[in-house]
Amino acid sequence: MAQKPKVDPQVGRLGYLQALVTEFQQTESPDAKEQVLANLANFAYDPSNYQYLRPLRVLDLFLDCLSEENETLVEFAIGGLCNLCADRANREHVLQMGGLPLIINCLSSPREETVLSAVTTLIYLSPPGPGRHPELTAQPVVQCLLRFSLSSSTRLRNLAQVFLEDVCSPRQVAEARHAGAHSALGIPLPKD
Repeated sequence: MAQKPKVDPQVGRLGYLQALVTEFQQTESPDAKEQVLANLANFAYDPSNYQYLRPLRVLDLFLDCLSEENETLVEFAIGGLCNLCADRANREHVLQMGGLPLIINCLSSPREETVLSAVTTLIYLSPPGPGRHPELTAQPVVQCLLRFSLSSSTRLRNLAQVFLEDVCSPRQVAEARHAGAHSALGIPLPKD
């Protein structure tokens, strides 16, 4: 287990979060990396921390971790992004940094929590109205969400339905439903 970073009480929250980021970057222990990333994802839940997390480039850290082979790091990273993407400035940063394909890749995770966070993040990244990003509603993504809408997991099924109703147009859903062979067939449903 990672030890609590040693932070001068005078430094405050910014110093503590900086110590977490530094520990993540310097530690060689996979367990310590997981614990630190989980802590950062939890801090991302509180909007009052956004002012500290942005300059520390925690969004970029989360995006980088989406490419890790360690499924636990991916789960915590997408969970952190999901927490941060409720904020407009954070959403814009994720989109500008090319995070959309990385998040879409999380839909193929065998871990249900990773997939749930990825779908929720995609919903957050979808702007209302006509300014949508075409990658969000590309046919393979819509087909994947159609499959998820048939899942035995109530949480995944309901979240997929929200995506299909709120992010996609009825035409996009109909086209995906009626398409022939498609790339989403190879994406396994996450394990319960």
